Amino acid sequence: MAREREGRQDGLEERVVKIRRCSSVVKGGRRFSFNALVVVGDRKGRVTWGYGKANEVPPAVEKAAKDAQETLKRQKKISLRGETIPHRIVGRFGASQVVLVPAGPGTGVKAGPGVRDVLECAGIHNILTKTHGSTNPINLVKATIQGLLELRTREEVAALRGVSL
Repeated sequence: MAREREGRQDGLEERVVKIRRCSSVVKGGRRFSFNALVVVGDRKGRVTWGYGKANEVPPAVEKAAKDAQETLKRQKKISLRGETIPHRIVGRFGASQVVLVPAGPGTGVKAGPGVRDVLECAGIHNILTKTHGSTNPINLVKATIQGLLELRTREEVAALRGVSL
């Protein structure tokens, strides 16, 4: 599957993670439809996913991108520390687990296909990842985003605990 990367006028980056073909058997033969999983982010700490279905690939991708943009407005910003994440975290969704580990400058994004798209759209440049369990792209994307949303900076934790640094 070729990695698609689209720059948009509104500063959002849109990536097609997976396109799946689905078929139903009808009287005249098989009828095909397509599902698209798209990740949209602003490269400044906000990222979300969208899912679309249509009878052709381009409309499915458009629907998925529109779905993602609508949820991006309601999405909270991810806590980053420079070009990496503040601490190690495990994101879980369904049977998928994604371990996200901060890395030093120059490491790059060491991640598989779905996870890489999410991290790059979020604006993370140095990180190590490992997936466990199911490698279903939809669950991996959701697990990665869920893990990123649970990140907290030192200042946030200090404020929650009522401690001064």
